[in-house]
Amino acid sequence: MNLRAIDTLRERFACPVGLSDHTVGTEIALAAVARGAEVLEKHFTVDTSLPGPDHRASLDPAALAAMLAGVRAVEAALGDGIKKPTAAELDTRDVARKSLVTARPVARGSTLGSADVTAKRPGTGIPPTSLAEVVGRRARRDLDADEVLQWTDLA
Repeated sequence: MNLRAIDTLRERFACPVGLSDHTVGTEIALAAVARGAEVLEKHFTVDTSLPGPDHRASLDPAALAAMLAGVRAVEAALGDGIKKPTAAELDTRDVARKSLVTARPVARGSTLGSADVTAKRPGTGIPPTSLAEVVGRRARRDLDADEVLQWTDLA
């Protein structure tokens, strides 16, 4: 199919580009949309087993509806090109990231050493990138093992 030709045609002619898709299935059409195709041609049939040259590569009503849903999903997934967390990712960010936590109990007033601190999930506390700022500080209170560290815990 040479889907990269979509890029070439769009750049060369500076106009909307599409795909006349005569392949079986919908994968190629969805890939074309992901590459920037703004128009799709796909044959339609009521029965893909009918005789003739186009029915085999055509879509029946259910397949056409599935392809259209796939096109809309691909369009939504393309986003705006700016790399930032999406609204759907914000809920899982804290779960996926890590925080500095106590590796063992630390008594109030004790100076935290590198053996006292490790990184674990969730990411609701001091980020691991701040380890150098945490080591050498004193605990403002007694800290249990596996306690997520907050800046208010440190003197």
